[in-house]
Amino acid sequence: MEIEIKSPCEDLDGVERRLLELGAGFRGETAQADLYLSHPCRDFARTDEALRLRREGNRATLHYKGPKIDAGTKSREEIGMSLGEPDAMMSILDRLGFRPVAEVRKVRRNYGIGNIEVSLDRVSGLGGFVELEVQDLPVEEGRRMLFSLLAELGLERTERRSYLELLLEK
Repeated sequence: MEIEIKSPCEDLDGVERRLLELGAGFRGETAQADLYLSHPCRDFARTDEALRLRREGNRATLHYKGPKIDAGTKSREEIGMSLGEPDAMMSILDRLGFRPVAEVRKVRRNYGIGNIEVSLDRVSGLGGFVELEVQDLPVEEGRRMLFSLLAELGLERTERRSYLELLLEK
């Protein structure tokens, strides 16, 4: 179970400075290209699900994201797997009727603070966002931790829609 909140942010550098003041550890920077796929028989927009092929450097992963479980966060089931041959996987998915919907490109700077993973995202076409995430905790406990850190970072607004949803609405 992925428990996540996201906040739009115009000052990622300021948030990064605050994270360092709080003792967060830098975990690296990556460029990610997320290709979202449509299901041949199900409307993922209606069911609030997603199938995503992520390319990050020379690595690729395939992720299924289930429906969000509450109205205030982006918490949902997520199942992912590494792909040794992403092009072959795309060929299989294509043969099964899955089609590309859109690609989300971002540069992500990752930090860790306690059990919380913090991502500072610069998303092409959308701008800056801060994502806070914990996994495998009771949902309410995770929510409390994330909203507490969000406040410590001076962020107030949250965005429940995915980057894909935001891009498609533009």
